[in-house]
Amino acid sequence: MNTFDLIVVGAGMVGVACADAACAEGLKVALIEPGPIGGGATAAAMGHLVAMDEDPAELALAAYSLALWEEFPSLEAAEFSRCGTIWVARNDAELARVAPKIARLAAAGIHAEALDAAQLRELEPQLAPGLAGGMRVAREAVVYPPRAARCLVERARLRGLRLFAGRHVVSCADGGVVLDDGTRLRGPALLATGCAVPTLLPHLPVRPRKGHLVITDRHPGWVHHQLLELGYADSAHGNAASSVAFNVQPRPTGQLLIGSSREESVTDAAVSAPVVQRMLARTLEYLPGLRALRAIRVWTGFRPATPDGRPYLGAVPGTRALWVAAGHEGLGITTALGSARLLMDLFLGRQPAIDPAPYSPARVAP
Repeated sequence: MNTFDLIVVGAGMVGVACADAACAEGLKVALIEPGPIGGGATAAAMGHLVAMDEDPAELALAAYSLALWEEFPSLEAAEFSRCGTIWVARNDAELARVAPKIARLAAAGIHAEALDAAQLRELEPQLAPGLAGGMRVAREAVVYPPRAARCLVERARLRGLRLFAGRHVVSCADGGVVLDDGTRLRGPALLATGCAVPTLLPHLPVRPRKGHLVITDRHPGWVHHQLLELGYADSAHGNAASSVAFNVQPRPTGQLLIGSSREESVTDAAVSAPVVQRMLARTLEYLPGLRALRAIRVWTGFRPATPDGRPYLGAVPGTRALWVAAGHEGLGITTALGSARLLMDLFLGRQPAIDPAPYSPARVAP
């Protein structure tokens, strides 16, 4: 009989983290994924493990999750790199934002340090001259998201996970799901399907935000830290139809991964040359020497965003056995492990380590 303690729908980073956490609790778990493991929003993520501090709830979940990343089972296999993050200030007005950011991070247990112009230049000589300074968070890191997702699936399978690969859910009700081949699985279901959540839960709003990524050929040591502009959150959390922000990270392969862009109300996955041009122009303002490097791939993806920017983590109101973990937008990799642990605590009736209320689906459900 296809009866499980938990049926996880969606094998992106959040879904596989939940499946792995459930298997670690000794539960009988099914994982359903129609495409590649980590092939959706996870494949369109930069893989930064970074704390965003503008929203207290977002910071709490990120700080909790970053501590759990220290326990990740296969850091080398996930191409983990503790490169650290530098937030770059163009001028004195942006530099004035550093001290409050350091204070907010410190309150969450994350150490950061202010950089003046000379220190910034010493740490990252390729940055444009004339920048005012910035902030360094030395222990932050990056991973390669699809490989990290596969690492968790491999560990969960050793713990008994049953993977339904190449299958998708056609209906979902209190007490089980039906797959496209007619298979019925019984048990509580957890939807971790990102942008596709409204297909099965139309009353939970999730909108896709299209993003572009560019990766270069190999230039080891050209950039040492993940670099972001201090106005990055303004772009990430804004409501503009289209926005770009400076974000470059060095990969362990020696390549440079370049972001970031966001587009609202766009469903075409094709690469948009104008958006890529804007994104690269923004990057060149900070790293003018990047003109000499060669891009080898450009791709897009859709990141699931909720109306208030916080993910849905918890039981779906009005149901007994339907749960959701979705809507992480650009922080799904950072917060996946914390999201999974929080959700498992709720599922098993335990008190979570952080307040779950800001992420409850009840905040938007009728």
